[in-house]
Amino acid sequence: MLRSVGQKRVADGDEDVRVKELRTAVARLRRRLAALPAEFPDRGVAEEELADLAAMAAAGVPEVPRLRRSLLLLAGAIGSVSALSAGLTEVRHAVELFGEPSRP
Repeated sequence: MLRSVGQKRVADGDEDVRVKELRTAVARLRRRLAALPAEFPDRGVAEEELADLAAMAAAGVPEVPRLRRSLLLLAGAIGSVSALSAGLTEVRHAVELFGEPSRP
């Protein structure tokens, strides 16, 4: 089943495509960060948030508010590192596939 753009959710076997996209984007950014020789003040924060995002994706369909929080922390940690901007954009796009968080 294909839903509207903000709610893309097509099953690839038994796996939610959104989760697969998130897992792939996070893995790529983790590799890029690991290969980056430069140290920067919030590198540890970036590594922790990427580990959290990877764990959420591995556990199944993550909670949207937690995804968005991790994305914000990650963007704050590596937003000024131009070598990682493409990877950060991929992660942002993957998070956006989950749509907006539900409002109470």
